[in-house]
Order: sequence, then C-alpha cells, then structure tokens
Amino acid sequence: GAQATQPFELYQPQGKVSVAVGQTLTLRCTTSGAAPPGAVRWLKDWDSGNKTIYDQRDEPQPQPRVMRAVVGSNTDFTIHIRDFQPDDVGTYYCVKFRKADSGVDEVFRHGSGTEVSVYETALVPGMVAAAVVLCFLLLLLGLFVALCMFRRKRQGGVGSPCPTGPVAMGSFSSVPLRCCAGTPSTPSEVLDAESSHLPSQQSSKEENDIHYADLQPLPPAPRHGRSPGTAPTEYASLRVAAK
Repeated sequence: GAQATQPFELYQPQGKVSVAVGQTLTLRCTTSGAAPPGAVRWLKDWDSGNKTIYDQRDEPQPQPRVMRAVVGSNTDFTIHIRDFQPDDVGTYYCVKFRKADSGVDEVFRHGSGTEVSVYETALVPGMVAAAVVLCFLLLLLGLFVALCMFRRKRQGGVGSPCPTGPVAMGSFSSVPLRCCAGTPSTPSEVLDAESSHLPSQQSSKEENDIHYADLQPLPPAPRHGRSPGTAPTEYASLRVAAK
C-alpha cells in the first residue's frame, strides 16, 4: 500500500563516463515507487536513431556484450557493456516505457543521459613508465662506455715501458735500463747494432739489460804530447757485453 502511493522515480546518476578501449563500461540506473506496466530499456543517442542497447523484455539482448548487473531485479537496471569499442561512444539513456491505450509503448520517464567517451590517456602512464626505464638504461649505458674509455685512456698514459727521464749521475752503482723497441734511427737500434759484434752469450733475461757506470773526468793530457788540431778528452766510454 505504501509503494502504491509513492510516485515513480528513475535515477540515472552518471553524467559523464570515460572508459578505455577493451574495458567494461558500467551504466547505472535504478527506479523506485509505483510503476505502470511497461519495460525499462537503455537507448543510445536519444535524438539520432534511439538505438536499443538493452531491453527488459528481450532475452537474449540485442547486444551480446550487454548484461544486467542484478539479474531479475525490478528496481536496479544497471548494465555492463563488455569490451568497449570506439563505436560505443555516445550518450546513453535509461528509459521507462508504459503501455498506451493503443497498445504501443510510449516513454513514461527517462534519465538525463550518460555521456560516454573513450579514455584515450589510459595508455599514457604505461608509455611514460616505459620511456623512463628506456632513458635510464641508456644513461647507464652511456656512463659505462664513458668509464671504460676513461680507464683505457688512463692506462694508456701510465706505465710506459721506456724511461723518458734522464738517469741520475754522480753514483758508482750501475743502473739497469730496459731495452725497448724503437723506430728507425733510434738509440735502441744503435745499441742492437753494436751488440751484434759481441760474442754470443747464453740466452737469459739479462741480455736485454745494459749497465752504465758513472765515469769520472780524466786528468788533462800533457800539452807537449797533444797532436795538432785535437781537443782534450774529458770523458771515456765503456762498453761491456751483457752476461
């Protein structure tokens, strides 16, 4: 008796809804109060075709992807549209029909409509995350390459096998110098040419070492014994075969 005196109301609370392609769209609609005989339907685009999406009287439904949220309810007409596609974009209306005296269904109540659009930015977070990860990996790769080049350059400039500085003088101890290969007309070739006339010795690690001894200046030669046109000799060289 209380329901009979309560006026009929139809609630369609959603004004705008955005959904990603392939997701499920939910359209909400509920009714209350006394209702005249007639079905509830969901229509798409009220002023341009009134395409029926759901009809309470039809089983199966006109659209196979549409299903009721609460099957068999007389007050809850919420529906789900699975696998939403760009063609599904539009405005949806929940409509209560009643039977006219002529037997034709006519609109009794309808909701204000739910405007549905495609949520195109749904893929943006995933794309941004992928771009950030890619940039981070490229940055790590660049740092790794730069570090390798720096270490290679540093190793190439340190630890040269050939001594470049002068040997300290004033000491009688011998200083071993490692013989290294050089370009033509370098002292290494001169030393090799001179050592080729020495008797061959047993092969050992010392063959590549040349020992130099610090030599003191010789006393000046008597003036009467000097040949004309010659200069006094201040230093003498000593060549010893490596053993």
